[in-house]
Amino acid sequence: MNNTIKLSERLSTVAAYVTEGAFFADIGSDHAYLPCYVCLYDSKAHAIAGEVKEGPFKSALETVNKYDLSSRVQVRLGDGLQVLRQGEVNVLVIAGMGGSLITSILEEGKDRLQSVQRIIVQPNVNERNVREWFYKNNYTITSEEILEENGHIYEIIIADREAAKSPYKTDLLQEQLLFGPLLIEHKTEIFIKKWKNELSKRIRVIDEMKKAKEQNQDKISEFEKELSWVQEVLKDGNVNSKQ
Repeated sequence: MNNTIKLSERLSTVAAYVTEGAFFADIGSDHAYLPCYVCLYDSKAHAIAGEVKEGPFKSALETVNKYDLSSRVQVRLGDGLQVLRQGEVNVLVIAGMGGSLITSILEEGKDRLQSVQRIIVQPNVNERNVREWFYKNNYTITSEEILEENGHIYEIIIADREAAKSPYKTDLLQEQLLFGPLLIEHKTEIFIKKWKNELSKRIRVIDEMKKAKEQNQDKISEFEKELSWVQEVLKDGNVNSKQ
């Protein structure tokens, strides 16, 4: 039997932030590749793979059985963090969903987070929503990654409970929530590429809103403010080659 799992760069980056020997949950685990991968390489790790749909749940069971990991990877069918019992895990992974859905899962499952020291998320969109949730719920962002794979740009955000140092500056909080407090410090080529794309999108959106018969001035002002932030970030042009 082939005893290895090849993860995408996105998921292997997520896996690298699961602490050694963790008892962790992967919510929306799909085929359970991530928890099985971690447990194959870390003999002390244990995992719960949570799935809300019957099809992926069965696929996850098949993967766990294939790699003979049923004693260390439990597959559970249920909605969000409801698959967890209180105090059961110390690391939580939610990857491959929209930021609004990730935030809803965290908010609705807050009573299951007492023992969770680290949360690793990879939102497909709306990263700011998740950063705001972390900020309001005493999880401090300690690492951020940005990468491009198969034509998509992904951000991975790692937040720890009771971290020693906050990355935020009060006067720049909203900008940091949008761009990422650590990503904005290390403007990689991929970061610049993402925000050049976002600049174009915002210009188009503002143009369309101004053409509307009934204009929402508050919304237009909000987008124009964000546009100025993006322009300021790109104006610097100080690109860090570290990917």
